[in-house]
Amino acid sequence: MRARFLGKDPDSQVDNSPTLFATDRTDRTTYIAQGWKVTDPQVLKDVGPVPDHETLIEIPEEVLKYYARRYQEEDH
Repeated sequence: MRARFLGKDPDSQVDNSPTLFATDRTDRTTYIAQGWKVTDPQVLKDVGPVPDHETLIEIPEEVLKYYARRYQEEDH
């Protein structure tokens, strides 16, 4: 599997850059998000148990715009 950069938070700083990538999986469409690890106890309680092989990350809404842009570019 390969990852293709889609975009990163335009307001990001060095070592603090939420980013979105698209994968080239052939069995389904997937994305990889680099973001802030969620450690807030209330959020973790709200979400509930997370399996050991998964994690929760937080990314800014600005980064999600790269998801929509990917499909807009394909239409042109």
